[in-house]
Amino acid sequence: MPLRLAACRVFLLFAAAAAAAAAESNSSANCTLRDGEIVRAAFRQVANFPLPLPGRRACRPVRRLHFPSRNLMGTVNWAELGNLASLLTVDLSNNSLHGRIDDSSFWRAPLLRAVDVSRNHLEGVLRFDYPSTRLATLNVSGNRFTSVEGVARLSGVVYLDVSRNAIGTVPAGLRSLTLVRVLNLSGNHMTGRCPVDLPPLAGLQVLDISHNNFSGVVDAATVLKFGKSSFFQAGNTLRVIADIAPAPAPELAPSSNGGEKHKRAVTIALVSVGAAVTAAALAFLAACVACAMTRRRKKKKDKDGKTAVWEDDEVLVGAVKVTAAAPVVVLERPLMELTLADLAAATSGFGRESQLADTGGRSGAAYRAVLPGDLHVVVRVVEGAVAGVGEDADEAATEAAFRELARLRHPNILPLLGYCIAGNQKLVLYEYMEKGDLHRWLHELPVGSMDTEDICIDTMEAIEDRNPAGDWPTRYRIILGIARGLAFLHQGWAGAAGSGSGRRPIVHGRLVPTNILLGDDMEPRISDFLHPSSSSSDETSTPASDVYRFGTLVFEVVTGQARWSDASTTSWARGVIRNRKGLNLVDDRLRDETAGTEAEKELAECLQVGFLCTASAPEKRPTMQQVVGLLKDVRPAATAGAGGVPPLGSLAS
Repeated sequence: MPLRLAACRVFLLFAAAAAAAAAESNSSANCTLRDGEIVRAAFRQVANFPLPLPGRRACRPVRRLHFPSRNLMGTVNWAELGNLASLLTVDLSNNSLHGRIDDSSFWRAPLLRAVDVSRNHLEGVLRFDYPSTRLATLNVSGNRFTSVEGVARLSGVVYLDVSRNAIGTVPAGLRSLTLVRVLNLSGNHMTGRCPVDLPPLAGLQVLDISHNNFSGVVDAATVLKFGKSSFFQAGNTLRVIADIAPAPAPELAPSSNGGEKHKRAVTIALVSVGAAVTAAALAFLAACVACAMTRRRKKKKDKDGKTAVWEDDEVLVGAVKVTAAAPVVVLERPLMELTLADLAAATSGFGRESQLADTGGRSGAAYRAVLPGDLHVVVRVVEGAVAGVGEDADEAATEAAFRELARLRHPNILPLLGYCIAGNQKLVLYEYMEKGDLHRWLHELPVGSMDTEDICIDTMEAIEDRNPAGDWPTRYRIILGIARGLAFLHQGWAGAAGSGSGRRPIVHGRLVPTNILLGDDMEPRISDFLHPSSSSSDETSTPASDVYRFGTLVFEVVTGQARWSDASTTSWARGVIRNRKGLNLVDDRLRDETAGTEAEKELAECLQVGFLCTASAPEKRPTMQQVVGLLKDVRPAATAGAGGVPPLGSLAS
């Protein structure tokens, strides 16, 4: 009996094991979706994209690819994404993606409903070869597409934005898009007929065809519906009737004498109204001629050599009205003729849609603009004085100060490209940096997601383990670049010289991560240094104070923590480093990456540099020139052959 019981137990164990194996087999059979492999193939050539682990299969289909502003760089294999049978939405906006989407296999994804690839560097032909009745939202603005083909196949699209590209002709088939409610074609070079080549205007809620080369006639009712700005510089041969038509004359009641008398009354009324309208038109034309003789209007040539006119004498910059004819000086392109009116047009009238989220620094609002010649710039309003002159200095002195500041050229300094002085209002032009600032790169770029409910757990863990803020060599390069740029500023310039005092250092005074911009090569560039420092020697206006702030920046980059604005935190970190436990402060992602390698020693030495820079006594802090030498010794192989701080004679002439 015990033997039989034991045999039963063995049999039950084997049965349970077999059942478990069968269940595991069935589970594996049901988890055979290859969406993870498709995503890997699609983004294999894209830097900073969190690829799923190789050999892993997603247990649920990928429905959402949401990676806006993730510092993605490279070329996407769009045809692979077309194999995602459950893909609903794609958002890859505000990155640095290159290449084309002319292989329209991407659009064959059967459930695709929304795509946003705006503000990238995509180019070429945007082609739709597959009918896409489900696609409702498409935003490809801010790229370099030259044409759009097969638009008629997007029969279900409701929102379509192809603005700020280089499209030469209006996409054929737009008129067949009867469901579209928002259509933005602005900022291209489109030739076409309005409204013949557009969808039925009655169904549109938002329309913008500004800054194009359309022809045709836009009636007053259409202007009233969509607004004048929607047709601003939409084409020199486009006739825009902005004056609202007069209300129809009241209907005359028929008299007892019959219809003939009624007809004569109506005719007399219409003739009277026509005469009044003609007289008003003549008066308006005379007023325009008189205005043209007395107003200063700056004319400019657009890319096609046609003449456009800024309609107003004044431009509203913030809350201040200034003359629209004020010249804009672009120092590297002295033959470029621009005025403040051109900047207003390039920034939508200094509107909110062009304003950068982070105005940054001590200056006023900043706006992104694209000037002729595909020159991407940031237009920043200057508030307060400028280094080298007082706040009430005349225009000549301010212009001389701007030109001196523009001579400061260094790989780690954001150069001043141009300026505009309009009365008391001052604006400066800088190069637009796609990567944004150091704070955003370190702290605000989330990992992104492929819909946490639609990805297998082990795949999501792989995504979350990816570090969006770079490896140690990249962070070291940023630290060294900031040091070099700050050392260069501390050498001084002729415009900062006091009376009989020779050169005086340029003290930044507000060296914070938002004032460190990153180029495409991840080289840091210091911005917002055009403001004067005070003549006092307090902690906020000396080279030593800049050295202290640089030390806290070192702590922030190495630790990955944004908490160094108060002295107590800095003092605590110095205590940890003094006790030779600095590695405990290192960002966990860097610590895992460098454990047991030479880089671990480099991290400790870099924290020692931050320790020296944050000494409580200013006289004990090293100069920035000395800091550059110390940092170069941290990674001598990485800096071999690299130049240090350029001598004073290297200023651009």
